[in-house]
Amino acid sequence: MWPGEEPPGSGPQHNPYQQPGYQQPNPYQQPGPAPSGPQQPNPYQQPAPWDRPASVPPRRPGGGRTKLVAVLSAAAVVVAAGVTGFLLLGGKSDDHAGPGPTASASASGSASPAADDSRSASGGQKPTIAGWKVVVNPDTGIAFDVPADWQVRSKSWIHYVTDDAASDEKILAAMKAPAVLKEKWCGADDDRDGRTDYSSLADVGTRAEKDAGTAAEAARGTSANWVYGQYAQPDRKKVSTGAVTSFTTTSGITGSVATSRSSGVERKGRCDVDGKAVTFAFKDPDGALLSWSLVGAAGVSEEVPDATVRRIMATVRLYDTSPGS
Repeated sequence: MWPGEEPPGSGPQHNPYQQPGYQQPNPYQQPGPAPSGPQQPNPYQQPAPWDRPASVPPRRPGGGRTKLVAVLSAAAVVVAAGVTGFLLLGGKSDDHAGPGPTASASASGSASPAADDSRSASGGQKPTIAGWKVVVNPDTGIAFDVPADWQVRSKSWIHYVTDDAASDEKILAAMKAPAVLKEKWCGADDDRDGRTDYSSLADVGTRAEKDAGTAAEAARGTSANWVYGQYAQPDRKKVSTGAVTSFTTTSGITGSVATSRSSGVERKGRCDVDGKAVTFAFKDPDGALLSWSLVGAAGVSEEVPDATVRRIMATVRLYDTSPGS
């Protein structure tokens, strides 16, 4: 099920912005220019790099592993992959790839240095709930707050899940500039390779919805894809989605919200659990369809309570991303 996370500071593997059905050869399987300064061996030039990440990979419930690759900017990834269309996680329907910096080719040894980047988190915004932290995604222009015990990822960090059944890495769901709760919530060495693989308790972030026609479709489809991709593969019958309802945030944004859950996920390893995802989808003033999602473990003692999920969701708001704002 390959949940993936892309923090800054390590070499690119593939393009998480890639749209379904896009058949572009992977440029990251070819040698690139050597980075300046101290160099580390590049694991992504080895055969089957997706199966052998070099850095210590956190294990996700359901058996997937986290992959660590760099995204210095959205433009850098899209240009490197030769994609000229809009970004999957971009904020507007007319976003296009443009010149950008070249991502580093070296691999990071750990996700920890990029786990809590307060400098990139605020974007000049302040939390609306006292004592909480603000999370922003400059690509979508969305800000929201999380409780103080959550870690705020950098603005270039991408969390995504892929389809195990696809011959290539088909992205099922993704979020950029997220926050994470208990990054090392569960650890195990189920594959007995001598390394402890970790899974987080929950992740929350935002994205643009390029494929859905309505907010209701986006809420239903994205929440189901998160649960299926991160917890329930290969059985979609284990995922159920509740009724789509209307929701209005404290800032006055009205949209659609849906909750999906898995039931009966096979316990192949000690960290395999059922999961849930809540997705709130809405349109911005320009008509772009955006969404906020929280995905995490379900049916466990530390499950994020629904009341907390809705309190976080209520802080979702739009902010001006233009220079000087």
